[in-house]
Amino acid sequence: MSATAGQAADGVRSLADRFGIEPGMVVMEMGYDDDVDQDLRDALTDRCGELVDEDTDEVVDAVLLWYRDGDGDLFEMLVETLSPLADNGVVWLLTPKAGRDGHVEPSEISESAPTAGLQQTSTVNAGKDWSGARLVLRRGAKGKK
Repeated sequence: MSATAGQAADGVRSLADRFGIEPGMVVMEMGYDDDVDQDLRDALTDRCGELVDEDTDEVVDAVLLWYRDGDGDLFEMLVETLSPLADNGVVWLLTPKAGRDGHVEPSEISESAPTAGLQQTSTVNAGKDWSGARLVLRRGAKGKK
């Protein structure tokens, strides 16, 4: 069996595969700053093309939300991701790993996501300094914003 386009020859899944990003998807990015993981951004843009910003009028398949402790209210930022998000879209909440500047306690995510109408389904290693929490709309949550 041959490796798919997103897999390395040794069978290791690429970052874009771990994030479920496919060619043609529209991916919005929020919270960009000079500390983001460029390897992750490059892998995702190689797969789907340019990332759109939060001013887009497009319906998006995925949102990358770079969030650090001190960036503002996490609940409000998560709610902002919902307007352009497709009903089957995914929010990737990217936070600094434990011990890094701006680390966000998991309890903050577990409290804010459900209140915003999202549920966490998994986490991934999103790079040397970042973790990613995969958040999806709770059933029926989009209409209740």
